[in-house]
Amino acid sequence: MSKVKVAVIGCGGIANQKHFPALKNNGDLNEIVSFCDIKLERAQEAAKEFGAEGAQVTADYREVLANPAVEAVHICTPNVAHSEIAIAAFAAKKHVYCEKPMSHSTEEAEKMVEAWKKSSMKFTVGYQNRFRAEVQNLHDACKKGDLGDIYYAKAHAVRRRGVPTWGVFMDKEAQGGGPLIDIGTHALDITLWCMNNYDIESVSGSVFYKLGGLQQATEGNLFGPWNPDTYEVEDSAVGFVKMKNGATIALEASWALNILESREASTTLCGTLAGAEIHSGMSYGKNELIYNRGRNGQLMEETISPVGGVAYFGGGGGEEGTIDCRQWLEAVKNDTEPLVKPEEALAVTKVLDAIYKSAAENKEIKF
Repeated sequence: MSKVKVAVIGCGGIANQKHFPALKNNGDLNEIVSFCDIKLERAQEAAKEFGAEGAQVTADYREVLANPAVEAVHICTPNVAHSEIAIAAFAAKKHVYCEKPMSHSTEEAEKMVEAWKKSSMKFTVGYQNRFRAEVQNLHDACKKGDLGDIYYAKAHAVRRRGVPTWGVFMDKEAQGGGPLIDIGTHALDITLWCMNNYDIESVSGSVFYKLGGLQQATEGNLFGPWNPDTYEVEDSAVGFVKMKNGATIALEASWALNILESREASTTLCGTLAGAEIHSGMSYGKNELIYNRGRNGQLMEETISPVGGVAYFGGGGGEEGTIDCRQWLEAVKNDTEPLVKPEEALAVTKVLDAIYKSAAENKEIKF
């Protein structure tokens, strides 16, 4: 059985914590034949551990795209580089798995979708949280109509103190933003996907730069103290999204916020027949899915509590990351559609971009 020939562009944190382990766990479907990073030594180290024999190692992504052996590329660079590389990859007739978010701006994300449509290649974005057991369960329930008409939702991406202190996370030019674009993107994706509603009417939001520049706020951070002098992005943000059918979504995202409950990659859905909540994040020992409804004359709660983590700080690849990777490779091999559609990921980027714009201009953004 022929294996998909994969290239990884960007051999830093997310590649080592998620992509390389997931590709390794699906070794029957792929082999990594090319490694690229602007820090060549990182690509060399990754190639030694994960590469096929004779794998290409380069600091220039253009050399990767010129390699006829490469069939699919995984883009694991800072956000601002996603668009340039993806567009070039589609022009070179490569399939593209782009790490979340699709891009740092609506304009660049739209260019990516346009290039993809012209290419006839496969394209997906790294929203692996869809593959968590409780998210799959909730999505199936929504699809069957168990919740009825979902008219109000909350997308939760709140850390009490969880500022990432490595890489370019605090670099606004490289990332385009902070927790909103980093972890808020996962919560919003889960919420929109379960609601199956991407018809956005308007967005308004507030973005806060309150704790990032305070030395005393660094105390207790999960990843150790950050440098307030180099903290350029927001530390928290909130958004209000109104859909064309009147449904509304409240989105909250933070790396640092003086709040007790930390909920990340979580959602709350309120429907006419029932409600549901996913609890995940630093305040929870295990992920929970709770349905609430009236039954037999009383209010009832039904709880499903699968075991599993959310983030990739342990470097183990994660079950959902492995499943995500497998369905992507199978889509490439079998000419099927990956679960995360480019148009859906584009809608997420549009909302996040609009929250930043709304906060900067102090007005509601109409779609």
